Amino acid sequence: MSTIIDETCLENMQSLLGDQFSDTLEFCLTEFERLENEVKMTINSDLEAATRNAHSLKSNAAQFGAMSLSDVAREIEMALLANEVEKAKAEIDNLSEQVVASKSKLQHWITSSV
Repeated sequence: MSTIIDETCLENMQSLLGDQFSDTLEFCLTEFERLENEVKMTINSDLEAATRNAHSLKSNAAQFGAMSLSDVAREIEMALLANEVEKAKAEIDNLSEQVVASKSKLQHWITSSV
């Protein structure tokens, strides 16, 4: 799966947040990892928490233009809501790959846009 970053979302957030954009984006990148880890840790024991974390990751990623990451998180969230746990678990590797690739692309974007 390719990694898609919607630069228009980034530019809109940069315009909205102004001087706070870089710090907020850095925080969001750490949140991507934290939420990914929470999904992985809770998917076998607490489906409600796993669903909530997948939902948060989906929303955070979409706000900052990490569209492919948001899509994978949405797939996991929807599968968990439908009680299709095995389907959700099958997406975990994709989730991890998207977190790494999205973080890399977003970090590159911010360093090249300064």
